Amino acid sequence: MAISTADFRNGMTLDLADGLFQLTEFQHVKPGKGGAFVRTTLKNVRTGATLERTFRAGERMERAVIDQRDMQYLYADGDSLVFMDTDSYEQLPVSRTAAGSATNFLVEGEMATVVRHGDEVLGVELPASVVLEVADTDPGVQGDRVSGARKPATMSTGLVVQVPLFIETGERLKVDTRSGDYIERARG
Repeated sequence: MAISTADFRNGMTLDLADGLFQLTEFQHVKPGKGGAFVRTTLKNVRTGATLERTFRAGERMERAVIDQRDMQYLYADGDSLVFMDTDSYEQLPVSRTAAGSATNFLVEGEMATVVRHGDEVLGVELPASVVLEVADTDPGVQGDRVSGARKPATMSTGLVVQVPLFIETGERLKVDTRSGDYIERARG
């Protein structure tokens, strides 16, 4: 679908000759002399690199159609992670490279958003926090309750998180998916 610079909106994805780019910021500029132009900041969807680019006012380009679909994570199969569309029951293998850091937080049976452009998987998006079980950590010692002290805990997914000293093996914790930090004990 062809669009012009007048149709720009933050978050829009463009299919340029250099690749797929998400429009993070744009500004229409009308100098006193010469033609108007649009100054933009673009983020490469595949690599995450940002660049600044200028377009002439009214210039036309292709808008990329991005499909975001909620899918259930089933299991890991070698270098692939298998997701299932809960509506059609279609299974989709996603490479660990495309999933990125999401692999550290995926628990079998949980939902995630798979982002695709055509048949290519661009990434896997997770909620802001997930609940993970502590698979291994040093036992807490009675009376060892120094405020702010932390110890490493290996979660069921293999992720190592710094947790307070009172956390025990087998507990369920809420972990921030953006930073990988401990938030709190999971309720329920």
